[in-house]
Amino acid sequence: MYAIVEIAGQQFKVEKGQEIFVNRLEGDEGARVKFEEVLLIDNRGKISVGAPVVAGATVSAKILEHLKGDKVLVFKKKRRKGYKKTNGHRDYLTRVHIENITVSAAKAKKTADKVEKPEPIKDTLKAAAGDKVDKKPVTKPKTKTKAQPKATIKPKVETKPKAKPKAKAKDETETKEN
Repeated sequence: MYAIVEIAGQQFKVEKGQEIFVNRLEGDEGARVKFEEVLLIDNRGKISVGAPVVAGATVSAKILEHLKGDKVLVFKKKRRKGYKKTNGHRDYLTRVHIENITVSAAKAKKTADKVEKPEPIKDTLKAAAGDKVDKKPVTKPKTKTKAQPKATIKPKVETKPKAKPKAKAKDETETKEN
């Protein structure tokens, strides 16, 4: 059996006998605490989901100790500018031992009776105003095809006519023979 519970602004998945570290809680070491903001409970495959919390569900725990977490260093640097900045912090934590997860069946049944199925959302604003709604089948809009790119008109550039290849000069030996 496990539960998802909100403790000090964070959500944790907890089981009976587990020890977790949470943000610092009020209370002395050895004090017992109850967490009533249970969001989900899984009892051997039977899942109860809250809206937003499960009615009648509580998680009881015992504060073991208050401590500080590991040091976290924050280093900032801008290259080629000579800027370096080091900063750090240690979180204040509380170690908690989960003792029990309970669900009150009487409260759970009462809230289950009160929960009603929401009405389906109306398609148009006319329906919300009370006017008649045309029941036309919804059709998908026609998809536009990609427009062909417009033909670009290239300006005609006058070019010089290509020079004709010069006729080969006859070799001198051939001319002498004639």
